Amino acid sequence: MSTDLSTNRALSAWRHLAGLPFGKAVFTRIVQWQAPYFRTIPVRFEQLEPGHARLQLRDRWRVHNHLGTVHAIALCNAAELAGGTLAEATTPATHRWIPKSMGVEYLAKASGTLAVEARITLPASLEQAQGVPALVSIRDAGGTEVFRARIEMWISPKRSSRAG
Repeated sequence: MSTDLSTNRALSAWRHLAGLPFGKAVFTRIVQWQAPYFRTIPVRFEQLEPGHARLQLRDRWRVHNHLGTVHAIALCNAAELAGGTLAEATTPATHRWIPKSMGVEYLAKASGTLAVEARITLPASLEQAQGVPALVSIRDAGGTEVFRARIEMWISPKRSSRAG
């Protein structure tokens, strides 16, 4: 299977924008425009490459729970944003992906600016549709892991449309 990502739109946009002034913020807004629900969380992409993504989730009142810490669902949203964008940037244009399931662990209270780290490793062959895990870890400024997610991405070949 070819893993040529030269035509990958997400990865191309990141590579074009990341080094520009405000480029990371612009990239983040583009992703949030494509999936508007992700506008509910204050994030910014910091790194994106095949197999790895890193975001920053800022601690704001609007994502707090009754304890004054970052709400569990804001953590889930950040994990899905990181994992989904990573799947988009890692999956060849000949294939599509969709999250199939997500398991999460809340490990500690989350507060302050948080680092969201996602990783995915594609198998050697994607000839058959299959689940591929995206692993997401969220850490606080002190390096303590406060949240962990495993998102099963269903990756399948795109069907070629034939003129008939």
